[in-house]
Amino acid sequence: MNEYLDKALDLGIDVGKMIVGAILLWIIGRMVIRMVTNVTDRLLKERLDATVARYLGSALDILLNILLVIAVLSVFGVETTTFAGLLAAGGVAIGMAWSGLLGNFAAGVFLLVLRPFKVGDFVTVGGQTGTVTDIGMFVTALDTLDNVRVFVGNGKVLGDVIQNYSHNDYRRVDLVAQLNHGADVAKAIEILREAVAAIPNVESKPAPDVYILEFNLAGPKLCVRPYTNNAHYWDVYFATNKAIREELGKAGFEVPEEHLAITHKPAA
Repeated sequence: MNEYLDKALDLGIDVGKMIVGAILLWIIGRMVIRMVTNVTDRLLKERLDATVARYLGSALDILLNILLVIAVLSVFGVETTTFAGLLAAGGVAIGMAWSGLLGNFAAGVFLLVLRPFKVGDFVTVGGQTGTVTDIGMFVTALDTLDNVRVFVGNGKVLGDVIQNYSHNDYRRVDLVAQLNHGADVAKAIEILREAVAAIPNVESKPAPDVYILEFNLAGPKLCVRPYTNNAHYWDVYFATNKAIREELGKAGFEVPEEHLAITHKPAA
């Protein structure tokens, strides 16, 4: 009887130690989790939308509590290998579900590090053209030329061609001037070079390009290409079109017309 009582006493002491250890582990673990989640919530709310911050904070709290429960069970000698396997499988499933989101997040980090463009630049990214208003952790926001806010995933931005029209000091404006067959090409080129160079915000170096581009049924076609800063692109674009129309008209150049020669051959 004394032997059984001693064994029962030893077992009670061991169980008591496990219970006390589990309780202490639970209390300390909960305190640590609360501290971690409070700090994380504060950091997330400073950098993310409130809804996203709450979602990520809740996910972190659940994950940490699951790990704490597994740790408490291990104190009682419960085999935790199965729990670890289930947790790993759940992590893989979540990773696959969030693969696109995580890809956008990683691309956003590279965009902030590589800096191919900045807020305020006029760019073409992911098939969209506009002024960059925000470079977020997951998406880049643009205001298009017709004043529509567009959001492009950072993964698509970084995985596609990026055109930054604001990076260089100037860019070229591509326009054409159609002349008639009998027009004095040299005179037209001289008139247009002087007129386009006088347009405000047109760069003097490099000087505007005016050359014969091609020939068609109406006559020779000139390329008219002034250079300007991106901020003045459209002002120069429309002013150049206006100069082509007005200056050639004042110089007496005829309106170009297409000429077709039709020869009728009578039947034998």
